[in-house]
Amino acid sequence: MSRPTKHSVTLRGHRTSISLEPEFWSAFRDIARRRSLSTNALVSVVDEGRDPDTGLASAIRVYVLKSAFSAD
Repeated sequence: MSRPTKHSVTLRGHRTSISLEPEFWSAFRDIARRRSLSTNALVSVVDEGRDPDTGLASAIRVYVLKSAFSAD
């Protein structure tokens, strides 16, 4: 697995950066495409649904894993 890379996203009108491994970024972008959403829009969906004690990058990783397992 590769090292995490930072990507800038806009969340609630503010720019922020999220560090994820390239494999997670790729899977996340694929999920966004399948749902006809922009990456920023899907980040907002994950952000709105996460526990406040969970970091956004962790929430995205879990979202990607849950999406992968639900496809079975």
